[in-house]
Amino acid sequence: MTIQEQIRELKEKKNAVILAHYYARPEVQEIADYIGDSFYLSKIAVKLDNPIIVYCGVEFMGESGYLLNPDKKVLMPDMTADCPMAHMVLRQEVEEAREQYEDLAVVCYINSTAEIKSWSDVCVTSANAVKIVNNLPNKNILFIPDKNLGRYVAGKVPQKNVMLVKGYCPIHEKISAEEIRMLKSEHPDAEILAHPECNIEVTQMADYVGSTSGIIDYVSGSDKKEWIIATECGVSYELEKNNPDCQFYFPATKPICTDMKKITLEKVLDVLKEENNLAGVSDEQAGIARLTLDRMLELAQ
Repeated sequence: MTIQEQIRELKEKKNAVILAHYYARPEVQEIADYIGDSFYLSKIAVKLDNPIIVYCGVEFMGESGYLLNPDKKVLMPDMTADCPMAHMVLRQEVEEAREQYEDLAVVCYINSTAEIKSWSDVCVTSANAVKIVNNLPNKNILFIPDKNLGRYVAGKVPQKNVMLVKGYCPIHEKISAEEIRMLKSEHPDAEILAHPECNIEVTQMADYVGSTSGIIDYVSGSDKKEWIIATECGVSYELEKNNPDCQFYFPATKPICTDMKKITLEKVLDVLKEENNLAGVSDEQAGIARLTLDRMLELAQ
């Protein structure tokens, strides 16, 4: 049997389900039952009846999966797959903001640890951040940890006082405006699509700024055939599958999340066999962290 056949057989035998992020390897996305961005996978996770969830993503995704499904086994193919940005805020920064502003909501990007979520009032993803911040009654917003997504949100809700910290995604931050300009000069008919985690020089050049799922939907809803993509290159699997007649151009310095790429078919098979690498969150953090995700799902409806 091929490794894919072994995975499918074990998955059926154990009534397991495989979730994969768009940034995972193409072969991992291919074997998954559900593929999506963080918001989609969060919504799917709470609706599943399967007792075992294999989460093909980085640590914070496994934690979120566990928080939303505390009675299920949430398995991580690679426990070392992490997101640097998920740690880029200090508790002191949050406490100081709470002391300074009475009317404050701490809005936490889902790309953060469960501990950081436990300091917060509501969680958001790049797909729903603008909607949720706009719907909050609070005037003052501390957006953590991603300064780039926070800056993008602030521009969309000028009636709010959005404060930022210095966190960022190293992959998106390094996408070069110069390389995007070069691609545009080579492909003048191509539209530029950028993730809001990109730096301001890139997002200002873009024809569309949105989440990974937003970028995919934008392409599918257009009759254009050439696209410059400013996000992690794993999204190319879904883009090419859904739009085989289109051309997609990525920066010369390929935006690759090496942590996402740690997840392989061999590791998916192994974790299904052994049922090890369980995601979990301490009891001390779990209650409040879970509330931030519940509130996100409620406010994003």
